[in-house]
Amino acid sequence: MATNAAPSSGSGQADPLAVLGALPGVPEAVDSVRRAVDQVYGHRVMRRRSQEVASEAALRGARASAALAGADWPLEEVRRRSDFSADDEARTVGAALRLTAEAGQLLGIWRQSPVQVLARLHLLAAGGSVDEPTIGRPRLAGEKVAEPVLDIAEIPLPGPDEVAARLDGLAELLRAGSAAPALVVSAVVHGELLCLRPFGSFNGPVARAAERVVLVGSGLDPKSICPAEVGHAELGRAGYLKALEGYASGTPDGMAEWITHCGRALELGVRESVAVCEALQRGAA
Repeated sequence: MATNAAPSSGSGQADPLAVLGALPGVPEAVDSVRRAVDQVYGHRVMRRRSQEVASEAALRGARASAALAGADWPLEEVRRRSDFSADDEARTVGAALRLTAEAGQLLGIWRQSPVQVLARLHLLAAGGSVDEPTIGRPRLAGEKVAEPVLDIAEIPLPGPDEVAARLDGLAELLRAGSAAPALVVSAVVHGELLCLRPFGSFNGPVARAAERVVLVGSGLDPKSICPAEVGHAELGRAGYLKALEGYASGTPDGMAEWITHCGRALELGVRESVAVCEALQRGAA
């Protein structure tokens, strides 16, 4: 984990992620997210139509994740399409759809082997392509990352040895469990994967899918109806990448900026699902 705010477990700190939960502004973000999530889960539509809300949240989350990766399609176009193989943008949208559909099915494996789940997510995103030798495994020396959206000068691309070490460290933290709030854990997973760019492609969609896995598995969003991806897209790619630079800096202020940014995104995703609930209640969706 690229942070000076959270010491490694070897420093005597038993729960490094919990340190991040106490950073300035983070407790307030956690409380605000919890109130927002409680609002949508308490909506009367959720009593009988939660599956419809979840399906719509998955669709909207996938559309937003693809937009952040450079394929900004209208929602109705994503809803209408059945073939996502025509070009790079279509393949990006198809990857995001597959990831959101599968993320909730991987919780059991995630708790035991997060790295295995990440490999599975990359396989899903790549959609069986035979043209990419790095599918389903972290990149090796000399292998490039074909993801210009995340090619940020301020965040150097780590080498394969650093990627492997940090992935192992992240997996160890996740398996050990943490008292940190779900928002904090999901933000760290999301930010770490974006900074590492462990795969040759689709690192952004995979990182956002992993964030979804954590939010669902933590119990904060067990029905997967709070599409944080929607909020990330609404806040804009420039703000997303700027907040990510804060995470990459490893400073307390930078980490707090990233976590609170993820909190705002999640609240906006909740607002989207509340709107879906209201539409369903009116019979408009």
